[in-house]
Amino acid sequence: MQQSNMFDYKNYRYFKIAVVVILIALAAFLFFEPAVGHYGGSWLGYTLGTISACMVLWMTWYGIRKRRYRGTGATQGWLSAHIYLGTALTFIVTLHSGFNFGLNIHTLAYALLLIVVASGFFGNYTYMIYPRKMTENMGEDSLDGLLLRIAEADKLARKIALLMPDEINNTVLRACRETSIGLSLIDQLSGFQPNCPSAKAVQELTALGKDLAVEQRKLYRELYSIMVRRESLVRRARQDLMYRARLGIWLYLHVPFTVGLLVAMLAHIVAVFVYW
Repeated sequence: MQQSNMFDYKNYRYFKIAVVVILIALAAFLFFEPAVGHYGGSWLGYTLGTISACMVLWMTWYGIRKRRYRGTGATQGWLSAHIYLGTALTFIVTLHSGFNFGLNIHTLAYALLLIVVASGFFGNYTYMIYPRKMTENMGEDSLDGLLLRIAEADKLARKIALLMPDEINNTVLRACRETSIGLSLIDQLSGFQPNCPSAKAVQELTALGKDLAVEQRKLYRELYSIMVRRESLVRRARQDLMYRARLGIWLYLHVPFTVGLLVAMLAHIVAVFVYW
């Protein structure tokens, strides 16, 4: 039997609720046009705005509840509601505005809401995709374990390279000295180093090994095997850091913009009741 997930939770319970909410709001918008027209200050606009504000507060509270009940079955249901009702919220807020936008606090709150919802979708995507990719990439290994094995490969490769011609020795030294793994946030998010010295060293060693004397070929094969294995370890370490960075980076957008949304929404409400 297929296991339920956050999208088909309880036979798509929250998807159905979201669809009903959207249809009711759309029907009200189409069939009950206020005398002053559709805009946020009409009776329909106030109604949709109140519903929207309550939904924003509920979804903000979700993040706190998720940490409190992490690991329980309730988390999956809340996440499903968060996704589908968050989608419905964008429709309700749009209808609340009456499609009246401008350079004001009201449009700013609307724009922040769209950013929060979009970043939330990205966050859900990362948590659906990247944990599986991390497991496939790392297996039973840990990042610390990979870094330790890279350091050991560096040490052994340098030792063997000292017994080889200068070109090979210099190639190995450059690879060990210039290879970087996630030094900056951009490096972590991209998961690669331009003109990677490790990959380049493997390519150069392939060509340099053709001109070696017979007595050096055994050492060369051992060195080449170490450098190929080392390059694979470096690539896996970068991939792991990339997945970790992408899992975390969305929060740097989602959380601050959520706070900004709450502030803008409060300013929007105050402006409506004070000046309208």
